[in-house]
Amino acid sequence: MTLADPGTPDDELAEIAGFGYERARDELVNVVKMLEQGGLDLDESLALWERGEALANRCEQHLAGARKRVEDALSRADAADPE
Repeated sequence: MTLADPGTPDDELAEIAGFGYERARDELVNVVKMLEQGGLDLDESLALWERGEALANRCEQHLAGARKRVEDALSRADAADPE
């Protein structure tokens, strides 16, 4: 995505849905930096903010999945550990 050619929201969401955690996090950091620097017009700022929201949601999906995997592993370990 570029500011000059942001693409359609559906294209953007499909793209972000394929991002791994690190890529989504790194791009989110860049989006935040750009917004903090200012100097963008309202439409550009809103487009960046929306992308940032989608990136943050993608990061949360990855973190929730990791949390579930850890919980499942701990449950299996507890079940296998006869005290």
